[in-house]
Amino acid sequence: GIKDGRCREVFLRFAEFGAPEEILYSATPHIGTDKLKTVVKNLREEVIRLGGEIKFNTQLVDIITANGFVQGVTYKNPDGTTTDIETDALILAVGHSARDTFELIYKKGLEIIQKPFSVGTRIEHPQEHINKAQYGKLWNSPLLPAADYKLACHPQHGRGLYTFCMCPGGTVVSASSEEGGMVVNGMSEYARDKENANCALLVGIEPPFESDHPLAGMYLQREIEQKAFKLGGGDYTAPAQLLGDFLKNQASTKLGAVNPSCPTGVNMTDIRLVLPQKVTDTIAGAIQDFDNKLNGFNLYDAVLTAPESRSSSPIRIIRDEFFQATRLRGLYPSGEGAGYAGGIVSAAVDGIRCAEAVLSGEY
Repeated sequence: GIKDGRCREVFLRFAEFGAPEEILYSATPHIGTDKLKTVVKNLREEVIRLGGEIKFNTQLVDIITANGFVQGVTYKNPDGTTTDIETDALILAVGHSARDTFELIYKKGLEIIQKPFSVGTRIEHPQEHINKAQYGKLWNSPLLPAADYKLACHPQHGRGLYTFCMCPGGTVVSASSEEGGMVVNGMSEYARDKENANCALLVGIEPPFESDHPLAGMYLQREIEQKAFKLGGGDYTAPAQLLGDFLKNQASTKLGAVNPSCPTGVNMTDIRLVLPQKVTDTIAGAIQDFDNKLNGFNLYDAVLTAPESRSSSPIRIIRDEFFQATRLRGLYPSGEGAGYAGGIVSAAVDGIRCAEAVLSGEY
């Protein structure tokens, strides 16, 4: 997490608009994807009540500039027509999958740099298996929630492996945002009562990438995702492999005792054909360390589903002390996609800071 007093304000707002009140005091606050839908709907209705307008199925296609200052934006409507809006303050709160917007701001000449990001796979164990490892004899107590874990391995030489976005009693989901690309993510509903636990196993990748182009990391992500799409069968079925087969460096041909939860299905194969070798070698080398820390983590039939490639943005849009883009006054890059946050809360806090900067009127 981040240390910023605005975090409390974010949690209070979430609770105000429908999130469970326990997020205000829990050490590991959890809203749940099912409840988050209601929270977002309530937030949207509040924006509209205050005079805001929200455009769905609408694409930013240009940023209008003059003499180094923002003058407005052009967006494409659902019917294909375009509309201009005049403004001298634009908060660009892009997600880390807004690749068309990354291309746009690169063409507009904004200062962009490559940023480290992570690549890996989802791993699924039976939730009961994780409960037994964490709770021992009390694993089935109704007083205990679905168990979670957080693990990391930092070898003296080489890359490290860490777990991310652990979802107790959750589901592995397709998070593809481009045609011909396959990406997975994880989610848990509020009850966390599904059959499996899942978590991302991630390896950091540092610049420089295959070239010094500012968007080289994005292109690497796309290359991995397109390989996964083809290996999965070309129909948004995700490539998957048993952990035991992966460690033996052999393709999987059938499932074991763990039923994968990905709703678009899985194709049993060899995920080493998707991920960079430095990533798969790091995962393979760290699994035993994880098993030493969490007994039974090295379960032969645990399912690896790939790729997890969107945990963070591969770029950073450079901004100054006034939160404005260095090469375009009035543009405020914000949040995960812009390279200034790494999760829901930090992105919300960064949005608040940018809004405060706009209101201050400082240049």
